[in-house]
Amino acid sequence: MKKPLLLSALLSSLLVVGGCASQLTGDVYSRDQARAPQTVRLGTVESVRLVQIEGTKTVIGPAAGAAVGGIAGSGVGGGRGSAIATVVGAVAGGMVGAAAEEGITRSQGVEITVREDDGQTRAYVQQVSNNISFAPGDRVRILTVNGESRVTK
Repeated sequence: MKKPLLLSALLSSLLVVGGCASQLTGDVYSRDQARAPQTVRLGTVESVRLVQIEGTKTVIGPAAGAAVGGIAGSGVGGGRGSAIATVVGAVAGGMVGAAAEEGITRSQGVEITVREDDGQTRAYVQQVSNNISFAPGDRVRILTVNGESRVTK
């Protein structure tokens, strides 16, 4: 009875982690950015390439994995063997939970290299957007707010 409940708790925790992952596209703003003034620079896209943006690494994934692994391990054997299996299960579960969290929250990104009108060439990485795509030669705007930049058309 406890194992299904614990598995549900683990999956719920990982879904929460995935839901808390910030959007890194060029068309999503945080609450702090929404009303802040932005610096706008103009430029021309020189190149575009797909990249991976690594997922989050919080304590939730390893903690949930360790709990599930520890409980699963405690059901193995008896006495001292059960205690050892509990520790091994918790360690292995923590590692699996950490890997699962990072994998679930990993996203497809795009690296956009822009020759800005002031002569500077800079590369920007942001999450791929379904609404906006970039190609060499596109004229773009680089919006910077609170030290974070994004590329838009």
